[in-house]
Amino acid sequence: MTSRVAMPGLRTPSAGFDQPFEMLAACHERVMRTLDLLQRLQAYVADQGVDDSARQAARDVLRYFDRAAPLHHQDEELHVFPPLLRPASDATTQAVVRQLQQDHVDMAACWALARQPLQALAEGLQAVFSAADSAVLQRFAALYDQHLQHEDRLIYPAARAVLDAPSQQSMGREMAVRRGAEKS
Repeated sequence: MTSRVAMPGLRTPSAGFDQPFEMLAACHERVMRTLDLLQRLQAYVADQGVDDSARQAARDVLRYFDRAAPLHHQDEELHVFPPLLRPASDATTQAVVRQLQQDHVDMAACWALARQPLQALAEGLQAVFSAADSAVLQRFAALYDQHLQHEDRLIYPAARAVLDAPSQQSMGREMAVRRGAEKS
């Protein structure tokens, strides 16, 4: 698979926890690269079948959405969304935040289904994606598309505007602690 479908790098331009919104944006870049890998994996398996590289790609997708994505969603739920749901926030922003919160629930439920064929492929128990597998994988990827656009275009800039520097520093420290990168 690596000769025809290049694996995305796991590196992203450096953003530290002292810049929490840049860290969140870097996470979005990783989400997009991982979803691209998922799309290329599906095409590869349909065209070439399953080999070690395809199984590794499936493991990479699983690793990201099992570990990193839930932490990212937690960051948003704890730090980005609450200040935008305060009574002083405009109704449009509040409605978008509520939709994004629902998206997190929907994405988690869809991931529970999407990870099953990926896990089976990664473990060598499945050699193809069925039409149903492909549909759930596509649905999972589609859920992220609009979600990321709303966060990048509206919600992150709005949250950055209402969170002062000390609040952003605290946010970054808490994000680091959740990931074991810093002691509380």
